[in-house]
Amino acid sequence: MIQSIFFFILAGLCEIGGGYLVWLTLREGKDIWLAVIGVIVLGLYGVIPTLQPTHFGRTYAAYGGVFVALSVLWGWAVDRVSPDLFDLLGSWIVLLGVLVIMYAPRA
Repeated sequence: MIQSIFFFILAGLCEIGGGYLVWLTLREGKDIWLAVIGVIVLGLYGVIPTLQPTHFGRTYAAYGGVFVALSVLWGWAVDRVSPDLFDLLGSWIVLLGVLVIMYAPRA
C-alpha cells in the first residue's frame, strides 16, 4: 500500500508540475524551455501509473481523487492560494473515495 500511495503522489506531481510548466509558458509568457520540460514531465506521468498493482480503470479512477487533493495543495504551496473549507472538505471526500476504490478488501 505504501508503494502504491508513493506512485499516486509521484504521478500527481508529474502531471500537475508538467502542466504547470506549460501553463507558465503559454499563460504567463515564460521561456519555451519550461514548456518543453513540462511535456517531458507529463510523459513521465503517463508511465508511472502503469506501476500500480491493479487494472487501468481502477488505477485512474483512484488517481482522479489524488489529483484533486494534490492540486489543492499545489495551489496553496506554489500559487499561494489558501484553500477554503470547501476545498479541504472536497479533498478529504475524494481521498476517502481513493481509499475505498484502491484498498477496500475484495472477495
